[in-house]
Amino acid sequence: MQGGGSSVVLQKLNPKPMKRTFPWLRSLLVLGCFGLVVSFIVPLLDRIIQIYQLVATSSPILGGFVVLLVIGLFAGLFFIIWRYLRLFQSEPSKPRPIPEAPTDKVEAAQDSLAALERQVEQIQDEVTRRSLSEQTEQLKKNFVRQELRVVVFGVGSAGKTSLVNGLLDLSLQDVTSKGEVGATMGTTQLGKVYAPVRFQNLDVPIQFTDCPGILEASALGSDREQEARKIATEADLIVFVVDDDLRSSEYEVLKALTDIGKRTILAFNKIDRLTKSDREIIQTSLRSRVLDFIAPEDVVAISASPAAITLESGEVVIPKPKIQPLLVRTFDILSYEGDELVADNVLLRSQRLTDATREALSQQQQAEAEKVVEKFQWLVVGVVFATPLPVVDLLATAAINAQMVVEIGKVYGCEINIDRGKELANSLTRTLVSLGIVKGVVQIITTLISVTVVGLVLKATVQAVTAAYLTRIAGKSFIEYFSRDRDWGDGGIAEVVQRQFQLNRRDEFLKVFVQDAVNRVMVLIKQS
Repeated sequence: MQGGGSSVVLQKLNPKPMKRTFPWLRSLLVLGCFGLVVSFIVPLLDRIIQIYQLVATSSPILGGFVVLLVIGLFAGLFFIIWRYLRLFQSEPSKPRPIPEAPTDKVEAAQDSLAALERQVEQIQDEVTRRSLSEQTEQLKKNFVRQELRVVVFGVGSAGKTSLVNGLLDLSLQDVTSKGEVGATMGTTQLGKVYAPVRFQNLDVPIQFTDCPGILEASALGSDREQEARKIATEADLIVFVVDDDLRSSEYEVLKALTDIGKRTILAFNKIDRLTKSDREIIQTSLRSRVLDFIAPEDVVAISASPAAITLESGEVVIPKPKIQPLLVRTFDILSYEGDELVADNVLLRSQRLTDATREALSQQQQAEAEKVVEKFQWLVVGVVFATPLPVVDLLATAAINAQMVVEIGKVYGCEINIDRGKELANSLTRTLVSLGIVKGVVQIITTLISVTVVGLVLKATVQAVTAAYLTRIAGKSFIEYFSRDRDWGDGGIAEVVQRQFQLNRRDEFLKVFVQDAVNRVMVLIKQS
């Protein structure tokens, strides 16, 4: 198999270097300072000469060392000034090269699989991880498989099965198949997968799959269509068979397949039943309608199972199938684009698997983050009950909430320090206060708490339960913040907080939450 075709070219956009202007003011200051230094150095130099004369009379070597020291100091000073001035005269240094994305599809597919494997390893649920890992291994085998997969796709009456049989008859070997041909409608009940076959002009074998007919008007037909779409997504090349101009339903399916990146040949079948002029009109119409996503040379006219002809003598003759144009175009595509088609297949399927993996990781992070919130919301109950605080300051002054922010960040792979955690917690607290949520929560909690809790204990209980509830809202808001890659969204922090408050104020939930919190307070009272 030859790897060829047009490769993807990524254009690198390097920002233009900023033009530096000469800092006149700073340079004048430097020159002024230099003159001032010289005014001190000149008398100092005279003094050094006098010292040298005194020293040289007794030790010429020491006198020479003093002279060298002075020369070195001057040289260093001039070098520093020279470098400073040259900084604004020389061309700016070249920007650091931007890492290039893979331009080879095979390399890109391998990189995608490597990234997928790393993500799968992070999943903690053993069943989910094993399932995704097995699917990843199956994708990796696509790089070493020894055949190309061609799927014949289309409506049930377009002649797909006849076309596959005609292609197999032209192969170099007999084949066996898996599947079953239904007798009721003459269509394939299951996706019929043939053993790989070799052709004279192709180095690797081709595995043909005869898809179930799509667009059938029955429940069974609907099942066939779903199976056909699934099989088509695993193909390296799709042959979409029609026997007339495209219906809107066929067009939608064909467009959907090309939109996901599937290389497709549109085969116009049963041309033997049309006049030459009608055939040309339909073929021209087909090429025009699919021009945006299928090249004209990939729309070919064939006759997979020509109708029998009765001669004047009464003899019935069955013409040979005319599928050579399709076979030639298929060979051209597979010969020059085979490697890329396999890579495209892997990239598409790995992307879908990556989406599933990310969803599993997201659910895993959500569950871990909710455990963090639950831990801190009940931890706050004990802290606030032991040291009552003004309600408005419950979140702002409690360092425990900042620690909650830090731990939620770690769940989502965001390393932030405790100071940043305090900033985020304080910002959210100010939002809670400005929206009136704190005051509203106090009223709700006071109403729900049993009247049997009286006196100072009532006040401390209200504060403790309120702190726990506000901590929950804060924690849920921060989960949304970190899950969005530290972004509050278009509506900002206020919209997130409002949404979480509404989601966590359902009567059934509040009653259970408050009762659980009060029970924890009662335990603290008994222990004190």
